[in-house]
Amino acid sequence: MEHKKTMLDYIADCPEFIRNNVADSAALTKPLVDEYVSGGYKNIWIVACGSSSNGSLCARQFIRRHLKCEVKIVTPFNFVSSENDFGETDMVVVVSQSGYSLNALDAIKVIEAKGRRCIGLTGDVNSDLGKVCDVVANYGVGRETVAYVTRGVTTLALFFMLFAVEASVRLGIKTAAEGEAVKQQLLKAADINAAVQAQTPSFIKEHYRQLSGMTNAYVCGVGANLGTASEGALKFGETVSIPTAAYEVEEYIHGPNIQMTPRYSVFLIDGGEGTERIHRIFEGTKIVTDNAFLLTRCADYKDEHNVMYVPMDVPEEITPLCWLPFFQMTACRLTDDLDRWNKHPLQRAMEKFVSSKSANYVNSPFSEDTPGRG
Repeated sequence: MEHKKTMLDYIADCPEFIRNNVADSAALTKPLVDEYVSGGYKNIWIVACGSSSNGSLCARQFIRRHLKCEVKIVTPFNFVSSENDFGETDMVVVVSQSGYSLNALDAIKVIEAKGRRCIGLTGDVNSDLGKVCDVVANYGVGRETVAYVTRGVTTLALFFMLFAVEASVRLGIKTAAEGEAVKQQLLKAADINAAVQAQTPSFIKEHYRQLSGMTNAYVCGVGANLGTASEGALKFGETVSIPTAAYEVEEYIHGPNIQMTPRYSVFLIDGGEGTERIHRIFEGTKIVTDNAFLLTRCADYKDEHNVMYVPMDVPEEITPLCWLPFFQMTACRLTDDLDRWNKHPLQRAMEKFVSSKSANYVNSPFSEDTPGRG
C-alpha cells in the first residue's frame, strides 16, 4: 500500500526544498522579478490568507530590508470589501497555494476591474488562479496534499526572500556578489531548520505533560517572527483544537496577559532582535505559569528549563525559516496523540455550506479529503 503522506513528511522535506529553491532562485523568481523591474513598481501589496498570509509575514521584514520597499499584507476578503486603494507604483500579488481559493479569485476581479495587471503566486500555475492572471509564478512548493500546510509556508516565505534578492540585484541595490552572499545565508537556514527538527521530538518528550495538557495558548514574536508566531497559533488552533492567539511580544503584556492564570501556555520566539526584552518578559511570564516556553539562539539560556536553544548564525529576518518546524511538529504530534484530527461534524457541515474553494479544486493536485487552507 502506498504511504499516505502526513504533515511530518512535508516538514521533513523542507531543508531539501530550501536548498533546491535557493539553487534555482533566478529561474524560480523570474516571472515576478521581471514584472517588478519592468513595471517600475516601488512597493508591494501581498493579498493572502491563512498560512499564505503567515508565510508572507515571515518574509516581510526581509523584503523591506533587502529590496528597500514597503510591503503591505492584506487578506483577500478585506481587499475585496474594503482595502484596495493601491497606487500605480504598488505591485499587487495574489497568493493561493492551491490556486483555487475563491477569495483569491475575487481579489483578481478587483484588480482587473481597476485596469491593472493581475499577478498570481501559486503552487499550481494551471489552476483557476493561474488561468486568470497576466503574470503567474510557481513558488516552488511542489505537491502538498495535507490541508494543514507546512512546506507551503516555508517555501512561500523563502520565495519572497529570493525574489527580494534577485530583484535587488537587477535594480542595482545590491551587487551580484552581495546577492550571492545573502543566498548563502539562506542556505544556512536549511541546516538550521534540520537542527530544529532534530531537537523538537526530545523537547516534546521532556515537556510532554505540559504540552499535551494545553487548554489555550499565546504564541509571541517580533519582527520577522511575527509571521512565525501567527503560523504557530494557527497550527495549534486548527490541529490541536485549542484557542491560540498570536501577539507581538511587548503587545502581549499590554492587555492579553491580564486574563492569564497558571493554566495558560505561552511560547516566546527570540529570533535575535529585542532579545533582552523578550527574555525579561519570559521571566515575568514564569511568575504566572509554569507553561512558559522560550525558543532562542542565545547561549545564555541554553541550559534553562522550558527553553529550546538552537544556534543560528543568520540574520533575524531569516530565522522564521528555522523556527517554523517547531510549531508544525509539535502540533502534529499532539494532534496524533490526543486523537484530534476528526473535527466536530457541524464544523464539516459549515465547510460545505461556506466553501472556500472553487468547484475545480476537487480534481486539483492539492485536493484531498480534508478542507484546504490558504
